[in-house]
Amino acid sequence: MVKTASPKVQDEFYKQIFRLTLPIVLQNLLSAAVNSADVLMLNYVGQSAIAAVSLASQYASVLHMVYYGLGTGATILCAQYYGKGDMRAIETVEGIALRFSMLISFGFAVFALFAPQWMMKLFTNDAELIAIGASYLRILSVSYLCCGVAEVHLSILRSVERVVVSTSLNTMTFLLNVALNAVFIFGLFGAPKLGVIGVAIATSISRMVELIACFIVSAVSRDVKLKLSAVFCRNRLLLQDFIRLAVPALGNDIVWGVGFSMYSVIIGHMGSDAVAANSFVSVVRNLGTVLCYGVASGGGILVGKIIGKNCLQEAREGAKKVVKLTVLSGIVGGLIVLAVMPFALKYASLTDTAMHYLKYMMLINAYYIMGTALNTTLIAGIFRAGGDSKFGFYCDIFDMWCYAVPLGFIAAFVLKLPVLWVYFLICTDEFAKLPFVIKRYKSEEWLCNITRDDLFSEEAA
Repeated sequence: MVKTASPKVQDEFYKQIFRLTLPIVLQNLLSAAVNSADVLMLNYVGQSAIAAVSLASQYASVLHMVYYGLGTGATILCAQYYGKGDMRAIETVEGIALRFSMLISFGFAVFALFAPQWMMKLFTNDAELIAIGASYLRILSVSYLCCGVAEVHLSILRSVERVVVSTSLNTMTFLLNVALNAVFIFGLFGAPKLGVIGVAIATSISRMVELIACFIVSAVSRDVKLKLSAVFCRNRLLLQDFIRLAVPALGNDIVWGVGFSMYSVIIGHMGSDAVAANSFVSVVRNLGTVLCYGVASGGGILVGKIIGKNCLQEAREGAKKVVKLTVLSGIVGGLIVLAVMPFALKYASLTDTAMHYLKYMMLINAYYIMGTALNTTLIAGIFRAGGDSKFGFYCDIFDMWCYAVPLGFIAAFVLKLPVLWVYFLICTDEFAKLPFVIKRYKSEEWLCNITRDDLFSEEAA
């Protein structure tokens, strides 16, 4: 029988989502702040350093999309099983997710270590940027291995509402990263001035420390444990559910992440001025979307937990409230971009051409954030909370690869339109798919309790 929520329970929804969202927003803000610090510090090294790191970082962005997809796939199951109170199922799902993340991380690390020049050539044909970016990627390969474990575990912690623990670990990592960046870029405390290589060393060290901290916190925690032995745990039903839910979510995030990286490929072949301007814009956009992504993550976790309790009417009402909060966060995000723009235009050490690009790219992103906010909340938050991960996968295949990416290539290399026109056309992607996403939301086909009973019977195991 489907349960209905009391008015008192409904009134508690905003308090719960605030409690979940605030730490996630702080975590996202710190992440954006670290990226901002990287760009600001590299600003003193030179425009080529900024451009090279921006392009090389696209691989980390794709890899983090993989972690996000696996983590979200695990969260779909874990949030609902947490609402049901089944912690053993959650630990088993974590082990399944770790199998995939560790394998993919190893593949990225091998390529970054042994073929970094080839990886850079995909984004640019500038010999200087290729050389700088290759040295950066080779050292960064270590961080890929660490992130493969840490990011999945932190996703599991968030799914069981241990967002404060997750945020605390990320905060430590980000602050350490910034401190080490300053040491290795500027040569503080007697350290050599290493420039771009220093940024890679700082990132790798901070990620190793984060992974060690995850094991330490897990050892003293009574919640979900981080045990590498969990990768050997087997449960046929949970594996089937994870593949059915996580593979489309992972595919969705890879499709979106690689597609978004293709925008950088397009911009990367339009000159270093366009690349440098886009690097600054990416930082500002990240600052503008921290609240949006926090609402999407927190709302998805909470709605999933409610669905796991089988309170479908409460979940339906909760989703409506999450959407309202998303619209507000999109407005705030756009205002943040506009507020930051004068400072970026004043202090960025770019050429006149790059500064011209920067100004109008930021104006475009002031409204682009609203489309990003709504689509992220609905596809990656609410839909996945109800077990609907396939819609986003199919939606982004058509939107990114049948619309936005071909449009960008045609505009840049066939029609040879100016940089800003190409950038504007690329940034129509979120609004092109928004009507279909809203239609899916109103249909309520995403609303489903996916938990199972008797998971650990002899047959299921």
